[in-house]
Amino acid sequence: MPEALIIGGGVAGPATALFLHRAGWDVRLFESRGEPEAYGGLFLNVASNGLAVLEALGLRDRLVADGHLSPYLEMWSGRGRKLGTVPNGPAGAPERGSVVVRRAWLHQVLRDAVEAAGIPITWNARLDGIEESPGRVTARFADGSSASGDVLIGCDGIGSVTRRWIDPGAPEPAYTGILSVGGFARVPGLQPTPLRQHMVFGDRGFFGYLVRDGGTVYWFANPSRPEGDRSALRDVPASAWLDELRAAHSGDPDPVPRILDHVEGEIGAYGIFDLAHVPRWHRGRVVAVGDAVHATSPNAGQGASLALEDAATLAGCLRREADPGTAFAEYERLRRPRVEAVVAYARKLGRQKQGGSSRFATAVRDVMLPIFLRNATRDTRNNHLYAYRVPE
Repeated sequence: MPEALIIGGGVAGPATALFLHRAGWDVRLFESRGEPEAYGGLFLNVASNGLAVLEALGLRDRLVADGHLSPYLEMWSGRGRKLGTVPNGPAGAPERGSVVVRRAWLHQVLRDAVEAAGIPITWNARLDGIEESPGRVTARFADGSSASGDVLIGCDGIGSVTRRWIDPGAPEPAYTGILSVGGFARVPGLQPTPLRQHMVFGDRGFFGYLVRDGGTVYWFANPSRPEGDRSALRDVPASAWLDELRAAHSGDPDPVPRILDHVEGEIGAYGIFDLAHVPRWHRGRVVAVGDAVHATSPNAGQGASLALEDAATLAGCLRREADPGTAFAEYERLRRPRVEAVVAYARKLGRQKQGGSSRFATAVRDVMLPIFLRNATRDTRNNHLYAYRVPE
């Protein structure tokens, strides 16, 4: 039975483990964080294409059971004018739309499936080095432990150790110019937003929100800011973020100011980075997957879904090809054009969020967007994002 070492317990890692386990592999999963604090974060969009991968794993219904179905995105100006409605899924097929879930819930659904399959997870296993020998590959961890297998699959995120081992000259993630700041709120009297997220192009920043049936608000803002110390963002108190965001969005239409006045709990903040092109995805018996090799900004809502597609594609290639190098090359051939196109598209959407740099630019945007979005709900040009299915 072939053995796979999978580095990373986020989205790509557990999904890859499940697909390989089904294909008859002996799989071991290693996660750098400790189990009690392994899954934090806010929320994310699982697009229709990602839901299709979860369907293949038998996990779609459980995930959706605690999600906000969101086949539509409603766009608003900073003056409260509706600019248009955009499909968040295949145009004309709202029943196949995307879903917004807490990141922790997606992780739990995948983790529970891994545990039910009997796949071992090792926590506090921070990858420190990789060594290859004839027919084997060894992962060495910061605590001095090690593990060996036939292949090593790096699902270790945008700061991937695996990517740097594959190619010491690999590009570093590029900052997109905006932050993601978000959290949760409960606003008295604010009605649920079934099947919708609302996106506001404010005069001084972009703001998005949805309201669950139980009244919980998921909200985020994308302030523009020069690149700074990433770790410093974690030290900014929630009160400081709220002061900044209230000032930036004070002129935005209701309920944006009310949401910011009723925030509950912690606020998450991070710089948005991406990886537009990584020249080498694999080396010998080692391959990188998901954000480790093609991190995308969240602007297109495709990050988790691309990771799920990667997992299914790589497992299929390893099932069909006995030689790891051949399987990895086929995986890259199948995935590179699509993921790089999505990364570029997401970055383009991010630039639009920064478009209101002057009153004139804001006025032009607010005039032009309704024209562009007039028939958006029937526009099938983006169906390739959502209707994609992993080849058998």
